Amino acid sequence: MPSFPPTFDDQVVALPAHAQFEAFLDEHRAALNGCLDGLTEEQVRRELVASRTTLLGLVKHATFVEKIWFDEAVTGRSRAEIGIPATSDESFVLDDDDTIATVQRAHREACDASRRATSSLGLDDILHGHRRGPCPLRWVYLHMLRELAQHCGHADILREQLVND
Repeated sequence: MPSFPPTFDDQVVALPAHAQFEAFLDEHRAALNGCLDGLTEEQVRRELVASRTTLLGLVKHATFVEKIWFDEAVTGRSRAEIGIPATSDESFVLDDDDTIATVQRAHREACDASRRATSSLGLDDILHGHRRGPCPLRWVYLHMLRELAQHCGHADILREQLVND
């Protein structure tokens, strides 16, 4: 019998839309965070493609994205105030002190903060803080699912290259 992801659970299927979005986001957040598990510090930093994309960089970038859409967009705080890079490309850059443990922890903390930031919002509430302009929380959730799903796919390919190396 195939193993289905947690979002296939009948309890999730029966939840209101807002809770379903949260369940799918959490599933993808956990998958991306877990892509570093069982690998060495050298492996997660290894550059296997022409871009700056590494496994460690993907999770660090996901932390940046959480802060863009669930801090900047919700609160209107600037990226400088939040303490994140000005551009998406910069969010992949690894510092010497970035490790599996520190990057995973920062990502989990950002995800926790994202959940808190949206806990009192409805799907049709408009977020005004992002530079692209106002958008409903529903759109942000869909965008984040797309972003996380793409990066989970990238991570799967990079892990496959590492373990088959």
